[in-house]
Amino acid sequence: MNNTFEEEVKQGDRFQFGKNWQRFLSVLNDERIAEAEKSLKQILEVEELEGKSFLDIGSGSGLFSLSARRLGAKVHSFDYDPDSVNCTQELKRRYFPDDFNWIVEQGSVLDLDYLKSLGQFDIVYSWGVLHHTGAMWQALENVSCLVAAQGRLFIAIYNDQGSKSKRWCNVKQLYCSGIVGKTLVSSFFIPYFFLGGLAVDLLKVRNPLTRYTEYKKSRGMSRIHDWFDWLGGYPFEVAKPENIFKFYLEQGFILENLTTCGGGLGNNQLVFRKQ
Repeated sequence: MNNTFEEEVKQGDRFQFGKNWQRFLSVLNDERIAEAEKSLKQILEVEELEGKSFLDIGSGSGLFSLSARRLGAKVHSFDYDPDSVNCTQELKRRYFPDDFNWIVEQGSVLDLDYLKSLGQFDIVYSWGVLHHTGAMWQALENVSCLVAAQGRLFIAIYNDQGSKSKRWCNVKQLYCSGIVGKTLVSSFFIPYFFLGGLAVDLLKVRNPLTRYTEYKKSRGMSRIHDWFDWLGGYPFEVAKPENIFKFYLEQGFILENLTTCGGGLGNNQLVFRKQ
């Protein structure tokens, strides 16, 4: 699987999310972890996960696997990107060394044989991942078999903005095409993001630094690291929340919670329960 991943990166077909997550770990602290836990409890409407099994599909930095474990869940984490696997393993080493209730490994959500080997879980979590597989609808279908009866599925998928989404897809593809594309995209968009935010803050007479210091309250994330995650996030697919709702309704799931990005740029978050 490593060779496949590396070949996709070499061909410009995939962004190395794990490299960005490795940089994110340098700014991860207790405050960010607490914010991640808080967001997980809010969307799942729980106070703890004691006695629950939790599958983190595309664990990335490992932050939400860590959050689920701290809340008492038995956690299984996997990611297609070997650097992301290393990040998750690093967080396990830091906070839960030699813990048999947290498994971390490499795997693909498009590999049905691998998924079948995992069994079923009380909570299946995949935030901002399935739209980066190159086969989003297949991935959405594959995860349904991992949810136990009366279990919950928590996913976040990029909102479909029509032609704007198609333009962003082109930007991401250029970023991943090689050093020239990466340099061009970064040189234009990073100043664009920074100056655009600065202009908004000045118009609202708000301290510009607040935009960055307060961003950790958004699931414990880092705005600057998320910029690069956004620019390089390829493959890239999108969907309207109503299409995701209909898709899972037909598979016997009911919608329990929905948080949209208001029709704009970003992820729509959906929590389903399997009947």
